[in-house]
Amino acid sequence: MNIDDYRGVWVFIEQNDNKIEGVSLELLGAGRKLADKLQVPLAGFLLGNEIKPLINQVIAFGADEVYVIEQPILRDYRTESYMQGVLLLAGKFNPEIILYGATPNGKDLASAVATDLSTGLTADTTMLDVDVTNRLLEASRPAFGGNIMATIHCKKHRPQMATVRPKVMKALAPDAGRLGRVIEEKIDLREEDMRTKVLKIVNEVTKKASLAEAHVIVCGGKGLGDQHNFRLIHELADTIGASVGGTRDVVEAGWLPHEQQVGQTGETVTPKIYFAIGISGAIQHVVGMKNSEFIIAINKDPDAPIFDVATYGIVGDAMEILPRLIEQFKQLKTEKGGELSYV
Repeated sequence: MNIDDYRGVWVFIEQNDNKIEGVSLELLGAGRKLADKLQVPLAGFLLGNEIKPLINQVIAFGADEVYVIEQPILRDYRTESYMQGVLLLAGKFNPEIILYGATPNGKDLASAVATDLSTGLTADTTMLDVDVTNRLLEASRPAFGGNIMATIHCKKHRPQMATVRPKVMKALAPDAGRLGRVIEEKIDLREEDMRTKVLKIVNEVTKKASLAEAHVIVCGGKGLGDQHNFRLIHELADTIGASVGGTRDVVEAGWLPHEQQVGQTGETVTPKIYFAIGISGAIQHVVGMKNSEFIIAINKDPDAPIFDVATYGIVGDAMEILPRLIEQFKQLKTEKGGELSYV
């Protein structure tokens, strides 16, 4: 089949317990832009059991078409069954681009499908665009330790595929009045043919709030000097009711656990307010926080790259500035009756 015969932008609509993952809605927003540039429909594809109630939500968030395979064997995610579902759809309808969320399931599924289809896959993408003339997906991601941004093309194979990190794309505002086409398919799989069985699903319980869900984050870098100085990051966060984050250098130094790392190899975050303190602004960190609503940077180097993405910047020694900030916020809390609002 000629690659010119492939048309359409597709998004894998990942759902768990019949609830759509946020990254899938974000990808519908990104996919909408690509599809409009290429002048093709945007489609979402849903696999699972009892998932038809989700169809209207997929259309409301930007899809023109929704491909659905709804069968009991697809109730829980398994590589084998979901891969067969995607292969059936892709083989029958020939999309030119397929996007997946860079979640554990999304990355697992995308790699399995790419292997079977002998096509290319760009992992952990942070920017998407298309070369309209050549109908090439331009999937960009940090490379060489985050020192450069690499834009990757898949010129000779279709579909072109990419996994995209959560929180780096923006979902469209839902439009409940949108109409779309629904295409239902069936897959010939039996439970007894499955090589893996789902025996039990255990949801991890943690007392710590996820950085990805935090409204305010105070993030520190190695510019603070040492772990003793880093205590001021915790003190500021405690004062204003924020979560604490750190750069990769901070985590590798043992000042914070990995789950509190922000950046390419950590969490991607989009809080209302992000404090970047003692952080130079390397690409691998910036890709994880650049979509924050307000970014407040403190760095003694006036030419630090972090100021290029900051909403507000303070040039100076963090060890002199932080105690003053903490004192001012404590005074403000007292005036406000002990609470700070970030609405």
